[in-house]
Order: sequence, then C-alpha cells, then structure tokens
Amino acid sequence: MPTVYIPALLRTATNGQDLVSAEGTTVREVVASLEAQYPALVGRLVRDGRLLPYLAIGIDGEVSLLGLADDVAPDSEVQFLTAIKGG
Repeated sequence: MPTVYIPALLRTATNGQDLVSAEGTTVREVVASLEAQYPALVGRLVRDGRLLPYLAIGIDGEVSLLGLADDVAPDSEVQFLTAIKGG
C-alpha cells in the first residue's frame, strides 16, 4: 500500500498524522482512499476532478508530470507538495 506524506497545512485533517497509508494504483485512487479514511480532506486536495492549483505531486522523489493519472506502486511514497510564492 503506498505511503503518503501529509503536508503540515493538511495534518489537521489527518488527526495530526504526517504519514499515512492509502490504497490505489494511481494518484487519483490514492486520493479517493485518503478522502474515505479522512473525510476532512475532501476538497483540500482535489476539486472538480483536478488537483488544486497550489499543489504538486511527488512520487518516489520525482515530481509527477501526469498528476492524478500517474501510477503508483504498492511500495511508492507519495507527497503532496505545496507551492511557495516568491517575488
């Protein structure tokens, strides 16, 4: 089962957990599993079937170019990365 690292801003939705497991073979399935386990996450990762614009996805240390459609292996590490504004 993929391991998911939860960013600090979303940990209130996972009862303070920074590392959780979620079922799925794609990022979209992992998100669905997370939302089923932690209902407070609903709408905080995906809206209208799309990843929120201030988030990126890392899979096994690489930033995903396919987003929600990207595949994950049972031993994958998935991270939701928040964008940082600069100026």
